[in-house]
Amino acid sequence: MKFEGIYTPVITPHREDGAIDRDAFAAAIEHLIAAGVHGLINGGSTGEYYAQSMEERAGMASLAREVISDRVPLIVGTVAIRLEDSLRMAEHAAKIGAAAILVGSPPYAVPTERENALNALAIDRAADLPVMLYNYPGRMGVTMGAEFLDRVGRSRNFCAIKESSGDINRVHLLARDYPHIQMSCGMDDQALEFFAWGARSWVCGGSNFLPAEHLALWQACAVEGDFAKGRRIMSALLPLMRVLEQGGKFVQCIKQGCEMAGLRAGPPRPPLKPLTKEDKRELEQVVRVLKRTIAQIGAEA
Repeated sequence: MKFEGIYTPVITPHREDGAIDRDAFAAAIEHLIAAGVHGLINGGSTGEYYAQSMEERAGMASLAREVISDRVPLIVGTVAIRLEDSLRMAEHAAKIGAAAILVGSPPYAVPTERENALNALAIDRAADLPVMLYNYPGRMGVTMGAEFLDRVGRSRNFCAIKESSGDINRVHLLARDYPHIQMSCGMDDQALEFFAWGARSWVCGGSNFLPAEHLALWQACAVEGDFAKGRRIMSALLPLMRVLEQGGKFVQCIKQGCEMAGLRAGPPRPPLKPLTKEDKRELEQVVRVLKRTIAQIGAEA
């Protein structure tokens, strides 16, 4: 499978009592497809998978597949503490006809490179679908290093990696030593650098509510190769990325951004709490300036 373009890890809208709002979820998917994103991820951290039961996770994956049909690829997240739960999600992804699965390290366990690779290979066997790896040591506690990549490389299904370490040296490693694994940007404030090193896709939570602006950066860099224009767009996006990545309020900001865009998102599930009024004002100001600036850049083309 070739990963090309913007892949949105879709939010999970909630009602005020914390129940999943299935209609709002379907509306979010329709909004993203209409906006032109290239693929959707269900069961990512932006979708609060960690706060859902396994029944909810499987149900949301099925609903996503039903709404999307074959219009864009659906990638189903399999990350879980227990291997049995990851296997269940992998098997379910295959059953519903997902295009690929997202495979990360099991949180909290801190496995060795060999143990982590065997875990990933077991998940791969359960689905036999294309795999996008998810390297996020800040959440998982371990890095998918060279030994891990060499071991999982024995399976043809491991074809991409969402790199979210924040370590620019990892970008260099992947681009130079593992060119057969498609590198996907998973650290928003390094998107320009990822594209400069050959990345063709970007998994970005902010595209839930600003798809056009994220598509603009991808188009400038990955399609047009216009990095002068890309730097201007990236410069406009950076204030948003600082708000999203600092302060531990990523999910809340994404959901508030969706509300600002006219989509029902609702509150996050505990232990997370909604943004304060001050946080909302800061986000609104940043988004207002960002949208105006990128629209001006686009108008000059």
